[in-house]
Order: sequence, then C-alpha cells, then structure tokens
Amino acid sequence: MMRFGYLFFVMFENYIFENMETTKLAIEWAKDEIYSSMFFIYFAFVFFASAFGFWQIGKTEMAKAFVYPLLVCGVLLLIIGSGLVYSNISRIKSFGAVSQDQISGLVQTEISRADKTIADYEIAIFKVIPCIILVAALMLIFLHKPFWQGIAIVTIAMMVVILVIDSNASARMKNYKGNLAATSSSVN
Repeated sequence: MMRFGYLFFVMFENYIFENMETTKLAIEWAKDEIYSSMFFIYFAFVFFASAFGFWQIGKTEMAKAFVYPLLVCGVLLLIIGSGLVYSNISRIKSFGAVSQDQISGLVQTEISRADKTIADYEIAIFKVIPCIILVAALMLIFLHKPFWQGIAIVTIAMMVVILVIDSNASARMKNYKGNLAATSSSVN
C-alpha cells in the first residue's frame, strides 16, 4: 500500500511539475517579449534626442528637415513599444491565473497564436518592411527636396530598427512554439 501511495505521489508531482513548466515557459517568453519591446521605447527616445539635437544645433535646411520626421517616428516607436509592453504584462497576469485543468487549453491556444504570429512576422518582416525601405530609398534618390529626403532617411532608420527587433522576436516565437509543442505531448 505504501508503494502505491508513493507511486501516485510521484505521478501527481510530475503532472504538477509539467504544468508548472508550461506556465513558466509562457511567462518567461512574455518577459522576454517585454524586454524586447523596451528596445522600441529606447529607440523612440533616441529619435526624440536626435530631433532635439537637429532642432537646436542644425543650421542647414537639410538638418532642419530631420526634426519633424524624427519626432513622428519617435512617437510611432513609443506607441508600438508601449502597446507591446502593456499587452505582454496583461498576458503574464493571465498566465498566472491558469489552473491545472486549463493547461492543455493554454498550450493549444498559445500554439495557435504562435502559428498566426509567425505567419504575420513572415509577411511583415520579410515582405512589407523591405518594400517600405525600397520605396524610401527610391524617394531618397528621386526627390531632391530636403524635407522628403529627411523623411526617407528617417523612415529607413525606423524600418531597420523594427526589422532587427522583429526578426529577433520572430526567432524567439518559433523557439517558443517548438517548446510548447514539446510540452504539449507531455501534458496530454
């Protein structure tokens, strides 16, 4: 009888441990996303500081043409970063509230969300952003007004920031999905 109780305890302990590992995996992924999203906010402040520098120090027409595009791109990066931080903080709170019987539903929901996000990244990172960079580069070549050239250069800079951060997020999402799939087989 003692042996059966011990065996039951070990099986129950493994079940709880696997479920804790699943929620821990989800929470760690969301924390990594928050950290990554903070780079959007960091670069927003870099753009704001650059705009301030061009506004205060810039004497030429070309230097003054960077002020408004840098401010607009800084605001956009700040909105993107803040939105991602807020959504991932909310996601962490929801992961913490998952009970033991909801783990398999969480895994399936997260895997389907990861599939959708990976597909969206494939479109945005590898198709849309390079097209935007190409259009901005063409603007830089064919439009000779300083204002339009400033817009083109700042747009390219912002798209490169987004490209680098999102390509890392895409790789992290693929890794997260693979880890979820591995835990899915052990949870079910």
